[in-house]
Amino acid sequence: MEVLLVGSVACITALISSAWLMTFAKWFPIKAVDEFLIDYKTMIRAHVDYALMGLFGLGFYGAGKAAGLELPKIACFCLAVGGFSNPTVFVIAAFDTDFWSKTIWKVYSAISFVVTTIGFTWLCYELLKFAL
Repeated sequence: MEVLLVGSVACITALISSAWLMTFAKWFPIKAVDEFLIDYKTMIRAHVDYALMGLFGLGFYGAGKAAGLELPKIACFCLAVGGFSNPTVFVIAAFDTDFWSKTIWKVYSAISFVVTTIGFTWLCYELLKFAL
């Protein structure tokens, strides 16, 4: 279950990093940063998604500990990996104007979404099974 904490810390680190990047992009016009960050709104989506995924990881970890449940390691791994890779889709898209037309990113997005969905669904199932 501790992998959920590792995934959450990774998401929170990315959250803080994206906040600083966006701060520099908006408040301190630096040509190199402005040329690098192409789609500011998509970066905001990544920022919010990292916050949510970090909180979900912490929430599942806390719920499992509070209930005295040892959540399945593979499900926790799926949530931790998917929870980080899913918002990263937006980060990549914020830097690449042709993101949505490239096959590699479509495949990455699909795999990330599937892994995240497996983690969420499995962990929710385990908590629901415990509650009922």
